[in-house]
Amino acid sequence: MVLKLFPRSCIMDKNTLINESKLAREKAYVPYSKFKVGAALLSEDGQVYHGCNIENSGYSMTNCAERTAFFKAVSEGVTKFKALSVVADTEGPVSPCGACRQVMAEFCDSSMPVYLTNLKGDVQATTVGELLPGAFSKEDLDYAEGQQ
Repeated sequence: MVLKLFPRSCIMDKNTLINESKLAREKAYVPYSKFKVGAALLSEDGQVYHGCNIENSGYSMTNCAERTAFFKAVSEGVTKFKALSVVADTEGPVSPCGACRQVMAEFCDSSMPVYLTNLKGDVQATTVGELLPGAFSKEDLDYAEGQQ
């Protein structure tokens, strides 16, 4: 597990988190697409979880960097997050897929910052809510259950 713990007194700035996502990108397993993606997820307690995309010859079994980072954190019992950075070698800042956006919405406040970037240094600062407005949520399930 690649996990870094930063002291509470350390303020994790955007650039540090972006650099962490670049480190995560180097671990990507991409023998088919050659398209490396890295993610760095900052928890409320100062831990940084790295995620990279992991491909499989059965393409539907592939996992994105963002979900890898979230699943690593959640599997360790961490479910509160402060920020996410995602990087790839793209023309503009890389954009998360729909599945990753839904996972972000499951675990993060809609106002949580997300930094989308590329290897050229272009950065788009956004939020979970801006990435997936109207996200399907636990409240939708609770409402449906109450209607029965």
